[in-house]
Parts: sequence; C-alpha cells; structure tokens
Amino acid sequence: MHSKALLAALLAPAVVTAQLHQLAVAAGLKYFGTAVSEGNVNSDSAYRAIVNNKNEIGQLVPENGQKWDATEPSRGSFSYSSGDIVPNIAKANGQLLRCHTLVWHSQLPNWVSSGSWTKATLTSVIQTHISNVMGHYIGQCYAWDVVNEAVADDGSWRSSVFLSTFGTDYFAIAFKAAKAADPNTKLYYNDYNLEYNGAKTDRAVELVKIVQAAGAPIDGVGFQGHLIVGSTPSRGSLATVLRRFTSLNVEVAYTELDIRHSSLPASSSALATQGNDFANVVGSCLDVAGCVGVTVWGFSDKYSWVPSTFSGAGAALLYDSNFNKKAAWTSVSSVLAAKATGGPGVSTTLSTSVVTTTSKPAVITTTSTAATTTTSSASGAQQTHWGQCGGNGWTGPTACQSPWTCQVGNPWYSQCL
Repeated sequence: MHSKALLAALLAPAVVTAQLHQLAVAAGLKYFGTAVSEGNVNSDSAYRAIVNNKNEIGQLVPENGQKWDATEPSRGSFSYSSGDIVPNIAKANGQLLRCHTLVWHSQLPNWVSSGSWTKATLTSVIQTHISNVMGHYIGQCYAWDVVNEAVADDGSWRSSVFLSTFGTDYFAIAFKAAKAADPNTKLYYNDYNLEYNGAKTDRAVELVKIVQAAGAPIDGVGFQGHLIVGSTPSRGSLATVLRRFTSLNVEVAYTELDIRHSSLPASSSALATQGNDFANVVGSCLDVAGCVGVTVWGFSDKYSWVPSTFSGAGAALLYDSNFNKKAAWTSVSSVLAAKATGGPGVSTTLSTSVVTTTSKPAVITTTSTAATTTTSSASGAQQTHWGQCGGNGWTGPTACQSPWTCQVGNPWYSQCL
C-alpha cells in the first residue's frame, strides 16, 4: 500500500492531522501543490505559514514571476527578482517546484508580440529566452510548462505572434530548445478546458502528436482545471480524458485547479456540490496511473484571480479569505485518504483527517460528525481490525470484531477502528 512508508513517519503524537500533500503521497501521487502569489507571500504571514507547510503543500509554482514579461522585459535583458521568490521558498522548505511558463501568447512584452519577425529571427529569440530562463533554474524544476494555451476555445490554433510566424512549427522549436537547456526536467504542454473532451481536447491531442512526430521531447500535459461548480465533468469522464493523453506516452497532471461559484454567496448545497466537484477531479487523477499530481491555482479565496476575471463569481479555492478550511478541503482530503486506505470515498461534510496510531500498523482515517455504527450484517459476520464495514454499495459485514467499532469516514467508506 502506498501509504505505509509515509504513515510510519507520521507516528510521533497519538493523533496527528494528516494534511493534503501527505495524503496525496500516501495515495500514490507525487505531490499536492499550489500556485504562490509573489506579491503576497512575503507580506501576509498567515498566507506564508500555509505556503511553508510542506505537509499540506508539497509543491509550489510561481503565479507570474517566471513569465516572459517578468523574466525578459526587453530583448536580451533578463531579470529574476520576481521569478526567484517562489523557487527560493521551495528550496528552503524542501518542496517540489513546477516552473511556469516559457512560450505563451499572453503576458508577452511588447517587443515580442509586436515585433516584425522572420522565422530565423524569432527562432533565435525563442531559443535565447528558453536557454537563459531554464538555465537560470536548471536542476530546480520538476517540470516546465513549455508551451501554454496554444489552442483556442473553439478548437482552432490560437492566434499569436508565434503561430503567424511559424504555423505549428513553433511547438517543436520550443520543446527542442527546452530539452537542450535542461535535459532532466519534465517538459509539459499546458491548457484549460481540456477536461470537457471536446474539439479543444482533440486539438491538444493533435499538438502532442505534432511535437512527437517532429522528434521533439514532450513529457507531460497539464490540465489547468479552471472549472465551474455544477458543470464539472464526472470522475469517470475526467479519467477518460486523462487517458487520451497517457495513451500517447506522456504523463498528466492538474496544474491550475480552481472550481468557482457562478454567483455569491454560495448556498450550502452549492458548497456541497463544489466539494463533490473537487473530489471528482482529484479522484480522476488517482484513477489514472499516469497522473502524477494536483496543483491548485492558489489555496485561499483571499488571493484568487477569479473575482477580477469572472464578474460575480468566486470562492473557488479550498480555504476561505480568512484561511479557514472549507468543505471542499474536506472532500479532497477524504478522497485522498480513502484511496490511501483502499476505499473510493469522498465526504462533503466538514471532517478532520487524522492519522491514528496504535501498537499495530497505522492507517489514515477520516473522522466526521457522522455517528459511529455497530450494526451487524444479516449474516452475523464481523469484520476484522482495519477492514471495511460500510459505505454506499457495500454488501459485506457491517459489524466489527471487539473491541473495534465501525467508524464512518465518508458516505462511501467506513472502517473498523
């Protein structure tokens, strides 16, 4: 079981809160992480404390500091004052670092977007930019988002200075330059709305094949996951889309996850739906062998990009504006804990994930306000310690051998503890 090594490290106190990155690793993922706001991480101590908690947040990505307008504002003049903020925190804390992003139509300095380029001159610009930026961070990044959002919402290729100069040839130019700059980092294509398995997804599949056919290296595809409460695909549908890409021999990850309410304040039923939506996304990653991790695009509603971008929408993250965990956090922790202990479950009721220690091997359990049950099954059979004893669809024993009792972890999974 994936959780054993991690759980052994969590045994110091009698009861220890199991946090999201710990749970993700126990469930078989490489990380659970967040984007970090460079402008707030050094000025808000409460925000910084969560960023620094590597048991909760095991991977960081800079929100803006590594984008082209920040790193090369004028041609040949590179600056890393903003770009270094988050990598330095990750290094100090021992957290994994994702790096973002190299070639993107947005947040380009004017000298790039409005320049008059030939294929030769723009190739040189791309190669110089990638070589310098990736060279600055060489050895630090688990993955780089090399090309970002190259597909338009209707499934056509997105208009940009790169497309108008090269057509689709710029994909391979960028990935080859990235491989030359840092041969040991994972190289990703990253985009939003791939989750809906429509024309945009089809075109992204084509992009991966174009890069591969050109002999360029591509290691992963990032699903940004900017989703809407109540309109998020099911766990099974999401897993199906992820597998479209893993079948191309690339890994996948959720790279910018947030799930926004279309109107505020959110009702209790909307909060429950948001929790289920988050759990479906995380659960789909758990269901696909090539899905390596989940990154949320910020963790607190206090600093979310959503309200300023989508009028009237918001509350898209796992913590509220006062850094309190929301029901969605509980749903994510529950689905991770259930995977780590062999169950499929998710809870949308506020609960506390803990690691319980005894003289026998520890397991992650999720306790909730739901009542403990000791109801016997019709056959009179009793489940042994650690065994499943309930949950939606469960047909096995519902009573536990003494002295254990059946603890409800979530609607899908109860366990003898």
